Amino acid sequence: MKSSTSRSNVLVLGSNAVYSLLPSTLIAQVEALLDAHRIEDAVDMADQQRRKVEAQLTVDEEEADELRYVYQRIGFQCFAETLFDDAGRHLFHGELDPRALISYYPEYYDSLFHLDESIDLFSGVAERMPTEESIDDIIRNYSPHLAPNTRTAPPAVELRAVLKMAATDMLRSFLRKWRRKRRLDDPGGTIKPKALYQAVDTVLARLYVESDEKSELLILIHEPNDILMSEVEPALVTAKWFNALCQLYQIRGEDAKLLDVWSRLAAGEWIDPEVEDPLSNMFTFLNEKKDRALIRQWGVWLTKQDSERAIKLLTSGRKHNRQEDDFALLQQIQESNPAAALQFLEHLVLRKRSQNAALHVQLATLYVDQLLSCVSDEATSKLWRAKVSSYSSSQTNVPFLSYFASTTPDSDSKRTRLKTILFLQASELYDVEPIRTRLQDYEKLLSLELSIVEGKLGHDRSALSILVHTLHDSSSAEAYCTLGGEVVPAKTAQSLGERFSLQSWAALFVPPVSAGKAKSSAAFMKRQKSVSEERKRELTRILLEVYMSGGEAMSGRTAQLLAAQGMNLDVVDVSANSMLSFPQLNVLPGLISHTTRMATPSPLKLPRTFIPSHPPYPSRRPNHQVHRGKRESRRRRADLAHITRARCYRRGGG
Repeated sequence: MKSSTSRSNVLVLGSNAVYSLLPSTLIAQVEALLDAHRIEDAVDMADQQRRKVEAQLTVDEEEADELRYVYQRIGFQCFAETLFDDAGRHLFHGELDPRALISYYPEYYDSLFHLDESIDLFSGVAERMPTEESIDDIIRNYSPHLAPNTRTAPPAVELRAVLKMAATDMLRSFLRKWRRKRRLDDPGGTIKPKALYQAVDTVLARLYVESDEKSELLILIHEPNDILMSEVEPALVTAKWFNALCQLYQIRGEDAKLLDVWSRLAAGEWIDPEVEDPLSNMFTFLNEKKDRALIRQWGVWLTKQDSERAIKLLTSGRKHNRQEDDFALLQQIQESNPAAALQFLEHLVLRKRSQNAALHVQLATLYVDQLLSCVSDEATSKLWRAKVSSYSSSQTNVPFLSYFASTTPDSDSKRTRLKTILFLQASELYDVEPIRTRLQDYEKLLSLELSIVEGKLGHDRSALSILVHTLHDSSSAEAYCTLGGEVVPAKTAQSLGERFSLQSWAALFVPPVSAGKAKSSAAFMKRQKSVSEERKRELTRILLEVYMSGGEAMSGRTAQLLAAQGMNLDVVDVSANSMLSFPQLNVLPGLISHTTRMATPSPLKLPRTFIPSHPPYPSRRPNHQVHRGKRESRRRRADLAHITRARCYRRGGG
């Protein structure tokens, strides 16, 4: 502040000296009034001078400094005498640095101030500021002496509480007005030191929390501010104002801290009714941020809360991740939530079409674990046994898998079994032998699954025997021969996928496609493949033997097989066994004759006289009557002899 020396306009000449008549300065007058404890008179004088200065078009900086000085002196005088409302008003008019006032409230500033930090003050003000360390000391020193002492006497305690409340209200009002003035004078926050703005905003935020002024705090948070997070966070947590804390974190971009608060709220560790759905907030936030590090960190934790959405979050955008990263993430999810780990494993195998055999082994093992868990349930086991029994007695041509899917009520166990069947059939990379060992104890109940793995191992006779004699599923057995060892056709898998939302499992039956064309490398999934005629003949022959091993009960199926698959049977090998096994089967000679005629090369023409005229082939004459008895028997033997000779001629060239 510039010198406040008065200017003299009146000089008096004496005999030995010249005297100057000086007017008393504002500072001197106010100081005198304060020393006389005439605070009201000092305030009137200061207000009068302020109105005078405000009326001027151009403010004299010296006069403005004088005015600031006297208001600060008056303010601290009131402050020392616990006249807190008056103190705050005068200190604000004196444009006091808020940090000077905050320094008397150590409970609010904590680590806001540093030892090397200085505050500009008028020297006269600094010399006359209260010497107490805190507002509590000022109030205590002002309290009247009451028995037994000023600390414990009930009236003194009550008085101190009232005065402390008034002092706190004054500070809050002072800082609110100072901040409002700052927004007008320095909206960019560049004129004053940043430490000053941080002190005001931080202490004001804590005061709002303490006084339960949540709306005021939210206004402060959403306006440009310099709140120090480390100073305000504990107060918000203690007050359980987690919604305000979350908003502050969002505005400041403290993503990790924001997610941590939401996670505590979602887990029930913290409670704030104003945060209605913290779990959904986390999913929405992570999906919008697309920060892979945050998604991985919190996605694993979220699997405990909502595995479906967590897996969807973790798998979104993971198109080109390294295999090592996928394995590491799978392990983390496994430790957090095994059920979610299965979902992530399904994503890797079914959707990303991983070629890693270890993943296929793990998924097959988990599916079988779930399947056997279903079997251990008495109600499920009883239902599935009933399905096998009813299917065996129905004599339907529908495959057992389609029958089971159509007639079994929808349930988790049904879905588990369908998924297991489709995966066991489609995948080529899991270790089959351990799966077979686990299923063998449930052959009657899980016949279809066992036949699939037997076929995978190349045990064709065993697979067909299970389908024919245990499951009584001739349709699947004959499809097994046509498909070269597969029990479940791709069309059946596709149908099940569409009906039961199992498209990802059904998709394993077709080759993976990349860049518009299938990969040229060896397939890791089951593909639509052509089956050699030799392979079909071999499987058909085995199936015929399996049918014939069933004796009289399988004669009908044997005849149907001969009718449908005659082209794939060796007539010489089959004819004798067929006649010996089923001498009463009248249709065999005609079927064998028809098969031989169709299989013989075009140069070889069988005489028309040897074309059988008995059923199932119609007679060449409309009115021809089928002969019975010995005559028919002789014709049958003649046909068979001619067939044998024709076969030998075709093989050996005569």
